[in-house]
Amino acid sequence: MKIPYLAAFLSVALFAACSNARKTAADEALSRPVNISFSADSAFLFCQQQCDFGPRVMNSEAHDRCGRWIAEKFRSYGMTVTEQKATLKGYDGTPLQATNIIASYKPDAAARILLCAHWDSRPWADNDPDEANHRKPVMAANDGASGVAVMLEVARLLHQTDSLQLGVDFICFDAEDWGVPQWSEAEDPGDTWALGAQYWAAHKHEPNYNARYGILLDMVGGEAARFYREGFSKQYANRIVNRVWAAAEVAGYGSYFPQRDGGGVTDDHVPVNEVAGIPCIDIIAYYPDCEQSSFGPTWHTVDDTMQHIDRNTLKAVGQTLLQVLFTE
Repeated sequence: MKIPYLAAFLSVALFAACSNARKTAADEALSRPVNISFSADSAFLFCQQQCDFGPRVMNSEAHDRCGRWIAEKFRSYGMTVTEQKATLKGYDGTPLQATNIIASYKPDAAARILLCAHWDSRPWADNDPDEANHRKPVMAANDGASGVAVMLEVARLLHQTDSLQLGVDFICFDAEDWGVPQWSEAEDPGDTWALGAQYWAAHKHEPNYNARYGILLDMVGGEAARFYREGFSKQYANRIVNRVWAAAEVAGYGSYFPQRDGGGVTDDHVPVNEVAGIPCIDIIAYYPDCEQSSFGPTWHTVDDTMQHIDRNTLKAVGQTLLQVLFTE
């Protein structure tokens, strides 16, 4: 996913914890697990169904068919769906027919939370250990489909319970993974990634759209995944980082969200923060001891398939999101 973790990142000031005497009602609510259960089996199926279309590479039939399926799936859960279409320019000048899919729960509610993930596949397995695979497309079971799968399951549960008192916008960003490949001689300034998010941030689906905060899901289904606190998330939305990591602990998945810092990642949340002005964090897998990549052994390889999707990881992330939403 994008530019690898940086070895060093901007230092972020630490804030003292509030005393028990000053705990708010929200703090008290957050300390109890919610009674809504995230289905890992359902999320796993949503991940599989996306992969059944094949690699969702830009300008491909598989990409377009899967996009229509995602939009219809959200509609089936009572969401109001907007398909934001744009022709974007790839790093090499290729016109990319992109669609950002926005699905809204309680679209008339003033208070809103933004959940997002990208749904396209990397066209090139340029980090594969076998050089013969470097120009083959990536199935993107984890790096793409897993985030959308978790959002679909959350949408299903919101529709089923209909008890959340605020609005939620699910945005499936397109054209995230067309960044400069490792085999290319082109320079990578960093802005060749997250093209759909860049476009949405500058052209929101609603002119005055705003949200309390956003949470980006990226590579949230991998085996042995752990989610360290990402650098740009801490810089722009440290309060939300603390809230989500505390929610994971309460939900019983603190081991998946260690109280440790990773590096900064060029990802969809950066334009959401810098251009859209919405504080947004990135829940993204970090493998500090993986020699092949700190994003894990399947990142940008032909092995990013359903064989390496772990229901336990999907459950940890999904249940944490429910803990956040239903204690908001």
